[in-house]
Amino acid sequence: MKHLKEIWISPSTSILDAIRALAKGAMQILLVVDLDNRLLGTVTDGDIRRGILFGLKLTEDISLVMNKTPVTVNEGVSREAVLVLMQTKSIHCIPVVDDRHCVVGLETESNLFREEAEDTRVVLMAGGLGMRLRPLTNTVPKPLLKVDGKPMLEHILARFVEQGFRRFYLSVNYKSELIREYFGDGTKFGADVSYIEEDKPLGTGGALSRLAAEGVSENIIVMNGDLLTTLNFRQLLDFHKKHKGCATMCVRDYSIQVPYGVVNVEGESFIDIVEKPAHSYFVNAGIYAIRANELKHIPKDIYYDLPDLFNQLKGQGKKVTVFPVREYWRDIGNMNDYHQAQKETVS
Repeated sequence: MKHLKEIWISPSTSILDAIRALAKGAMQILLVVDLDNRLLGTVTDGDIRRGILFGLKLTEDISLVMNKTPVTVNEGVSREAVLVLMQTKSIHCIPVVDDRHCVVGLETESNLFREEAEDTRVVLMAGGLGMRLRPLTNTVPKPLLKVDGKPMLEHILARFVEQGFRRFYLSVNYKSELIREYFGDGTKFGADVSYIEEDKPLGTGGALSRLAAEGVSENIIVMNGDLLTTLNFRQLLDFHKKHKGCATMCVRDYSIQVPYGVVNVEGESFIDIVEKPAHSYFVNAGIYAIRANELKHIPKDIYYDLPDLFNQLKGQGKKVTVFPVREYWRDIGNMNDYHQAQKETVS
């Protein structure tokens, strides 16, 4: 019961505190209980992300986003029955309750059987010129610039490997020989690394046309090679599969504050004035999950950015989804970003 208490929260717990509890624990679920330990609901990463997309504030109660009708099982239910229920409902955790609906356990997929290594292909875009990081990139490609003692691209690769991903493509162009020399075939990093060589800059999506020619059929994850993040890529993949979109774009909340009082007018009439208002938007976070068969839409060997693919798929009436990133995320786009990253913990 001790490990269960670590994931128990009250319905008045703030969304922010729930995020912290999820990040601290390894269960990927929180159980919302009353004072008698009766189950009121459950909270997963997906529940919180949906709340953020709907505009809820992090100070609001977790009861606003919790699943109030979670799947449960009673004590004594067989392992086989629990596995069938997980597969039928496409869930990974099921609370165990007694006849009073008090929580007495938690069945998890990883406890019931050993999960096979993830077979998803991961494409890391590492061919950029890094113009805004000159002179650092005069002799070293941007993905090999070091943060916290090792190259940015190694941080990215290591996080994927920690989460069970093993098969990688590195899309390279500028000073590609240095990247090939550093990562080799990926063996020393616990990975299987292949390369997509760009003989000219092809944007964030152009190189993927060559991957389509190799007959890759499953979902792929694509990520820019100049990002640092603590994102759980398995959760991204689970979200992508669950919502059955043909492509999923990770998005990041970005706020802009107007430094002046904004005056609202109607014709020549003054309506009101709002002092220094802040506006929030979702911006592209540079991480994507895509059905590999959609890569056929990417034109061959011309400059093409992945957002163009998303616009194209949406224009065809296909389902395109977004996945909000609430974890640590930094785009190393310029010298200020690079210096800031040196002060932050990325591992």
